[in-house]
Amino acid sequence: MSQRINVAELAPEAYRSFVDVEGFLLRSGLPHSTIELVKLRVSQINGCGFCVDMHSRDLKKAGESDERLWSVAAWREAPYYTPAERAALALAEEATRLADREAVPDEVWRQAAEHYDETGLATLVVAIAMINAWNRIGVATRLAPAG
Repeated sequence: MSQRINVAELAPEAYRSFVDVEGFLLRSGLPHSTIELVKLRVSQINGCGFCVDMHSRDLKKAGESDERLWSVAAWREAPYYTPAERAALALAEEATRLADREAVPDEVWRQAAEHYDETGLATLVVAIAMINAWNRIGVATRLAPAG
């Protein structure tokens, strides 16, 4: 399967805006590992092979254990995640699967709010929205992992 188009080349202003938001996320103060775990889980849900590969590699380079990488898809049953990470992953799943059930139940939001202040929640929502957008670009254009 080959890549259909290159969005970065064909829509560079929009692409740069996405990259600028990623810079904001890096400077936000949210733990980098939490953001990357969220990106990995959302990418798994959306079936974006490019992003699953990239965020798995990024987490590994950052020193994450194999156990934490391998079990992100089953984070509820795995003992490797903090309560704050679990709350972020739950929010990420609910905000990604909007059409599957009640969109982001109050209980999921309350759990996230126990671990993140309003600025942190806003940043987490932006991170979730961005990886969903990146996934849609990757899947629609058939962006393949580098290998």
